[in-house]
Amino acid sequence: MQLSDLWLTDFRCYADLHLTFAEGLTVIEGDNGEGKSSLLEAVAYLATLRSFRRVPNDALIRHGTSAAFVRAEGSRDGRTLLIEAELSATGRNRLQVNKQRVRRSRDLVDILRVSVFSPDDLELVKGGPAHRRDFLDDTMASRSPADHQLRTDLERVLRQRNTLLRQARGRLTDDVATTLDVWDSQLATLGDTLAARRREVLDELSPLLTEAYVDVAGTAASVALTYHPAWADSGLGAALAAGRDEDVRRGVTLVGPHRDDVGLVLAGLPARTHASQGEQRSLALALRLAAHRLVAAAWGTSPILLLDDVFSELDAHRADALVRALPPGQTLLSTASVLPPGIEPGEIVRVVGGVIIEGNP
Repeated sequence: MQLSDLWLTDFRCYADLHLTFAEGLTVIEGDNGEGKSSLLEAVAYLATLRSFRRVPNDALIRHGTSAAFVRAEGSRDGRTLLIEAELSATGRNRLQVNKQRVRRSRDLVDILRVSVFSPDDLELVKGGPAHRRDFLDDTMASRSPADHQLRTDLERVLRQRNTLLRQARGRLTDDVATTLDVWDSQLATLGDTLAARRREVLDELSPLLTEAYVDVAGTAASVALTYHPAWADSGLGAALAAGRDEDVRRGVTLVGPHRDDVGLVLAGLPARTHASQGEQRSLALALRLAAHRLVAAAWGTSPILLLDDVFSELDAHRADALVRALPPGQTLLSTASVLPPGIEPGEIVRVVGGVIIEGNP
């Protein structure tokens, strides 16, 4: 999808805004805290129904208001598309495409896809397992509506199982055991399937990661992604049965895909603990580029690139390498610093305090 317009009402710091985008690169300038990243966040929300900054939806609603509205218009294959989202502080959120209600988030995958690069991407390498799990599952969801639904179904069953465990208050009664049998059966089936899909996508992603690392680091290195859950050999069903007493005692599901880690290995050593800061930053960029290329190949069109002030965190060498490695397509870039050489914007706007003061009205 090629975006042309974005409208915001009471989203983050924006009371009311209309912004138009270039077909190629739109640069959004502004000092830190002025609202430039929120524009990218709004576009990403329409693609994923969540914030890439890992905040709850109510944090996206402007203080003192009860709802936020995000609208974007664009085109795909000659067809005009209007995506509208309402975020409510008290009720249910709503989403429409061309005035038709969208009830399943998986239906968005075929409409709007984005790839987000941000300074927080370093946590993909340095941070805990949740960052890498989310990265892998987000890539899968962007690549395939079926994988998106698989992830959604597993999260739903996991929530229901954890609710039951909390309600049990440490007592494994016959009723609790019977209901756990139902949830365990569903969770085992979904978990085993998700693990298999994660392995398949990692196999496809790994060679792209090696290529992308060379692109951004400027040097060849052995890069590997690893994934082998502790429960994989026995199957999730057996692991859940073995850990049931402890799950009941602690009131939470302690084993499953939601606890797995994806390993990153650089030159034969764990990147999290052995790679230099520069190598870790190159690897984080390479992960995002590899995922973008995988999704683009799967759909035959590139997702919209959202570059959230990434150049402020890069040295001149890596900034230049990233510019050269950026794929064609529509890009929205926010920045608080001078742009590196080679960036050729089709449009430049400046944001101050949630107001566009230069460029598009």
